[in-house]
Amino acid sequence: MTPAPSGRAPHGKHRTLIGPEGAPYRSATPGSLGGHRRLRLYGRLDCPSALRAIARGHYVKHRVFFVDEATATAAGYRACDVCLPQRYARWKADWENTHTMSPLTGPPASRSPLIRAEDLDAYGDLPSPAPHTAAELDALLGLLASREGRVETVAVGHSRDPASRAAAEAFAAAWKGRGGKVLATVDWPESAASWLRPARRLTAEEPDAWVMAAAPLGLAQLARRLRHSTDWDPARTVAFAALKDSRLPALTGPDTLHGLRGATAEGGTWEVRRRWVTSYPPAGRSA
Repeated sequence: MTPAPSGRAPHGKHRTLIGPEGAPYRSATPGSLGGHRRLRLYGRLDCPSALRAIARGHYVKHRVFFVDEATATAAGYRACDVCLPQRYARWKADWENTHTMSPLTGPPASRSPLIRAEDLDAYGDLPSPAPHTAAELDALLGLLASREGRVETVAVGHSRDPASRAAAEAFAAAWKGRGGKVLATVDWPESAASWLRPARRLTAEEPDAWVMAAAPLGLAQLARRLRHSTDWDPARTVAFAALKDSRLPALTGPDTLHGLRGATAEGGTWEVRRRWVTSYPPAGRSA
């Protein structure tokens, strides 16, 4: 049975909405706007385009809800051109005034998921992963435990270098030891023709969260494919310290990794916000 697209929770139950950080949360307040996770757009609950798609059995898998328009735009969604044409026109004009249509800065629906060779060359000095620390693993597990909503299932992705492989194995053992379940473990090389196969394997079983242990260059290319071709959400992803590099969001584009969080070797944490990577000290220690 196809659920009603009203954004209201049945029988007074809580509804899962999307917050301004792009992460889901439980709310007693019904959503006033609906959206499409993959297309990154929002619109009215009675949008004729969305209702037609839902009637055909599409869209529902990617359906999300927002409490208001400010929250939807803060989460990186743009207005629907069918039911909100004026707001869409303003968004399009603003975008065209402030962005160039290059593979790194164009809208997600327009840009290629592949990074240009010259851009990869420009960032070719990104470091290789160092062996993870016990404090790093503990902080990463803490990030999953601190998420709103229980995280039980994860998919683990890692590069093929020894440090990344060891970090992924250590996480999987610790996660299973806590009663969690690893739905998939996917590895990848530092260069590939399209990145589509590992991207699809990582997202096939719709885990509660993703865990990345990887070298920056390979993850940058895979992340572009993940955002372009799957329902992967960086706000539901945690990563080891090797990915805490300010050049990574610059290489992937400002929205590709928005919301990604990770652990540092000292047991602190970090977070990607658009083009910036912000670090936080371990709990109980001042910055």
